[in-house]
Amino acid sequence: MNRISEDVSKVRMYVGPAVMYTMNMIVLFVVGFTQMAQVDFKLTLYTLIPFPLLSISIFVLSRVIHKRSTIVQEYLSKLTTFNQEFFSGINVVKSYGIEASIIKDFDAISDASKEKNIHLHKANALFFPLMILLIGISNLLVIYIGGNQYINGEIKIGVVVEFMLYVNILTWPVAVVGWVTSMVQQAEASQARINEFLNQVPEIQNFNKEQTEIKGKVSFKDVTFKYEDTGITALKNINFTVKPGETIAILGKTGSGKTTIIELISRLYDTTKGTVLLDDIPIKKANLNDVRSQIGFVPQDPFLFSDTIGNNIKFGKEDAKEEEIIKAAKNSDVHKNIIEFTNGYKTILGERGVTLSGGQKQRVSIARAIIKNPKILIFDDCLSAVDTETEEKILSNLEKVSKNKTTFIISHRVSSAKNADKIIVLDAGKIAQQGTHNQLITEEGYYKDLYEQQLLEKEI
Repeated sequence: MNRISEDVSKVRMYVGPAVMYTMNMIVLFVVGFTQMAQVDFKLTLYTLIPFPLLSISIFVLSRVIHKRSTIVQEYLSKLTTFNQEFFSGINVVKSYGIEASIIKDFDAISDASKEKNIHLHKANALFFPLMILLIGISNLLVIYIGGNQYINGEIKIGVVVEFMLYVNILTWPVAVVGWVTSMVQQAEASQARINEFLNQVPEIQNFNKEQTEIKGKVSFKDVTFKYEDTGITALKNINFTVKPGETIAILGKTGSGKTTIIELISRLYDTTKGTVLLDDIPIKKANLNDVRSQIGFVPQDPFLFSDTIGNNIKFGKEDAKEEEIIKAAKNSDVHKNIIEFTNGYKTILGERGVTLSGGQKQRVSIARAIIKNPKILIFDDCLSAVDTETEEKILSNLEKVSKNKTTFIISHRVSSAKNADKIIVLDAGKIAQQGTHNQLITEEGYYKDLYEQQLLEKEI
C-alpha cells in the first residue's frame, strides 16, 4: 500500500515539478550566462568559480539523500503494515487486552521512522544554505573583481551592477538544483521499490491463451505436492477421478492435505510431481482464466467486501438480477437473516463482513458461489459455523443446485459428506480410505470412528 501511495507520489513529483523546474533552470542558465559572456567574458569566468564546488557538493549530497530516502520509505512501509495488521485484528487485540503492548510497539516503530526522517532532512537541509553561500561568494567575486576592473578603467560601473543582477537572477535556478536533485534521488529510491513490485513474476503462468471449454471432469494422477517455503510434503501419490456432475467429499484431520487438493484444482499451485487433469487434459494446458471462471469457491474463512450484501453476492455474477440474488440467498439459507436487517440486501457490511456473524458470512459466501453457476463447485469446510439443522437445509438446497456440477465438499462432519457419490479420507497427505458412505461405515478406520462419535454427540 505504501508503494502504491507514497512511492508513486514521489515518482509523480519527479515526472511533474522536477522536470518542469529543470527545464526552467537550463533555460535561465543558458540565457543568463550567454548574456554575461557577451558583456564581459573574463568577469563571467570568475563568477563561475563556485559552480564546480556546487556540482561536487550536489553529487555527494545526492548519494547520501538517495540512501536515506530508501531507508525512510522502507520504515514508512513497516509503519503502514503494522497499522493495517493492528486494525484488521482489532478484535483479537481487545479480547487479549494487549492494547498497551501494541501502542508501545507502534511508538517504537514511529520513533525509529521519525529518526530516519530527521536523518534524511538533515541532509536535505544542507542544500539551501550551500546554495546561498555559493551565490554570496559569486556576488563577492563580482564586486571584488569587477570593482578592480572599474578602478583600472577596464569596465564601466554599470557592468558591475549588471553582473550582480544576473547573479541574483540565477539564484533561483541554482537553488532549484538542490531541490530538484533531492526530488530525483527520492524518486529513484521510490521507483526502485515500485519496480521490485512490478517485476514480480507470477509462479502460475497461463500457457494457453485460447478459450477452453470446461465440462467438470477432474482427475489426479500420482500427484505429489511439496510447499517450497516450509518444505512440507502435503500430498503423496494421490489418485482419484471425479466425473462431471458427481459430488466428492474429502475428509481428514487438520493438516492431512484437504485444502491443498482444492488449491491444485483451482491452480493456485502447480503439482511437484504427477498431473492434475481437467476433462482429461493437463490443467496447465487449459486457459487459466477459463478454469478459474468456471469454479465457484467457498473458503472456510470467507472474505466479504465493505459493500452491500447484495453486491457481495453479485460478486459471483456482476449482471445478476435481484431475483437471482434472492434465489441464491434462499438456497444458502441466509435470505431470512438478510431481510431482518433495516436495509435488507442494501445493508453495508463492515470491513471483511464484520457486520455479520460467522455463519452468516459463510452462507453469503455460498450464495456468491452458486449464483455464478459454475461447472465446478468447491466448499472448503464452509458450514463449520452453522448448526446441524441449518447445515441440513443448506445441503438439501445445494443438492438441487449442484446437479450437473462437479462438487467438492471439504468437511470435518460426516453429515456434510454422507450423500456424496464418493468419499475420500486423507491421512498425512495420503488416501487412507475411499468409497461411499455405506461402504465406509462398515470399514474400520477414521470415517467409521468419526461417524460413531458424531452420531453419539447428536443423540446427547
